[in-house]
Amino acid sequence: MGNAAKYGIIIGVLSGIWILIMHFAGVYAKDAATETSNMEWMEWASMLIPAIGLYLGIKSYRDHISGGKMEFFEGLFEGFKIIIIGGVIAAFFAIVYVQLNISVMNTDYMYRISAAVLIGILFNLAISLILMNKQKHL
Repeated sequence: MGNAAKYGIIIGVLSGIWILIMHFAGVYAKDAATETSNMEWMEWASMLIPAIGLYLGIKSYRDHISGGKMEFFEGLFEGFKIIIIGGVIAAFFAIVYVQLNISVMNTDYMYRISAAVLIGILFNLAISLILMNKQKHL
């Protein structure tokens, strides 16, 4: 199994499990709009899954596959592969969740999904910058 597939699957499955945890915690309940301050930390914590998964995936690529050397665009490309695989799996969980719990569509659930994509891209840029080898000649 490729590096991107491994870490993409990990991110996707953990994100799917986190969707269920947030559901059972009542984040997407009808009354959640009035009680967001109690559950807001769960949404912030959900950003740790792609951040840690991308970091570990890109670092694994640099250390094991690329021989310890990695340019920015190599890390960026590997990160996008991880995001795409993880995003497809997480989207599958989200679609199943929405189909089973149609009341969630009354919230801003789709905006949250769109924000997750943007956050994943920003994490990918930042982590690729952090993990790339410094260029000797610019």
